[in-house]
Amino acid sequence: MPDFQEDKKRVLVVDDEPSVRDSLKLLLKSNFEVSTAQDGVKALEAVDEFHPDLILLDILMPEMDGMETLKALREKGSNVPVIMLTALSTVRTAVQAMKWGAADYLNKPFDVEELTGRIVQTLDQASRRAGDVLCGSAKPTVMPPADFGPMVGKSPLMLEIFQKVEQIATHDATVLITGESGTGKELIAKQIHERSRRKSGPFIAINCAAIPETLIESELFGHEKGAFTHAFERRIGHFELADGGTLFLDEIGELSLPVQVKMLRFLQEHEFYRVGRSKPIRVDVRVMTATNKNLDQLIKANKFRQDLFYRVNVINLYVPPLRDRFEDIPHLVEYFIAKLAPQYGERKLCFSEDAMHALVEYSWPGNVRELENVVESLMALSPSDNVTLEDLPRKVRCHEGSSSLKMGNVEEGLNFEEAERAFETEIIVKALKKTNYVQTRAAEILGISRRILKYKMDKLGILDHPSEQPIKPVPPDETKGLSE
Repeated sequence: MPDFQEDKKRVLVVDDEPSVRDSLKLLLKSNFEVSTAQDGVKALEAVDEFHPDLILLDILMPEMDGMETLKALREKGSNVPVIMLTALSTVRTAVQAMKWGAADYLNKPFDVEELTGRIVQTLDQASRRAGDVLCGSAKPTVMPPADFGPMVGKSPLMLEIFQKVEQIATHDATVLITGESGTGKELIAKQIHERSRRKSGPFIAINCAAIPETLIESELFGHEKGAFTHAFERRIGHFELADGGTLFLDEIGELSLPVQVKMLRFLQEHEFYRVGRSKPIRVDVRVMTATNKNLDQLIKANKFRQDLFYRVNVINLYVPPLRDRFEDIPHLVEYFIAKLAPQYGERKLCFSEDAMHALVEYSWPGNVRELENVVESLMALSPSDNVTLEDLPRKVRCHEGSSSLKMGNVEEGLNFEEAERAFETEIIVKALKKTNYVQTRAAEILGISRRILKYKMDKLGILDHPSEQPIKPVPPDETKGLSE
């Protein structure tokens, strides 16, 4: 039996490229006991001999690829955590990996710190689960640990958000959280509060869109007895209730201009007036706001004050929509099933590959909130614990328009090669626009390296800057030799 170092966790690196194996072993050996295997067959042998605590498993390998190896491990009854490594980022591969119990999924080339962080996080989660079993605290349905407070996300976009939250929490600056409805903006705000020096103080949240315009001022700032009709007693507003803590204003774009003026005064002077009171009140409150609207457009339409925008937008945090972090969908589904199980007789659903693939490919206009609703609907109504494609809501299994090119290509009579070029052009241009043409960030969204992105841009005739793009992809004849 090999003499392992007891103070180090054991990591098995499985990759058919010697350079990758050697590099990873060199990078990880200071923190872990590392062994390597060149293919799936050798990996299965190494599991029995090396007894790894975690496996880094490449997907594309000869003889037995990563997916077959992962499947064989699970069929043998091995529960060792596996992080899949691949140079190809495809939805179907990610879904298959999660289906067979992969703990995580990383694209090559990967950042060393990110890889190390994922390994540590995965090992920590595995240790906690093992500890629950040893202590006899495991229950029929164990709520899987979230990744950041109550938030679930392992994708690069969400890991970046979590890192920013940690940084923002150390300061008291005003924060504007933007993103589509259902992305978890209030959860983000609460995590900032709970990691700040104000965590012992109150966290007061108010949805500005849910309160009539005639009452919003009183709700925010309070009022004195007799200040207006039906003001039978003094009312403490949300600013006072949040004293010593955090006030979170959701849908701030719904505030009327007169209330915006009073908001601006508070942010400038740190004081406000109750309705009907002539003496100002000072409180110690950190203000965080959120919106799913474009405040720049509201400013141009004279519906939002520009000076208030500058005050609330000291720090801007954009929460990506679920469709931009599809890797998180299998994790979220698992999390929601465990979360809802006590309400539905400890029911545990299992999704077929096609069903999970449909969930991953659906655009989710309602984001995480919509996904949770779909999972709960299935928990309540699905006739079987094995969820198939036919069990999903029609809008999910029959969605169209995830790419505007799908039917358009058919109607225009494009052949396969032309359709493929058109699709690649569309998704690359969308990624570039989303990142203001920062190619490194666009490559991260697409799951490819910047070099590959530049190669494809040249091949497809996509310009480097946000100037006018071709309406259709450049014909193959005109781009031949661009990358040669």
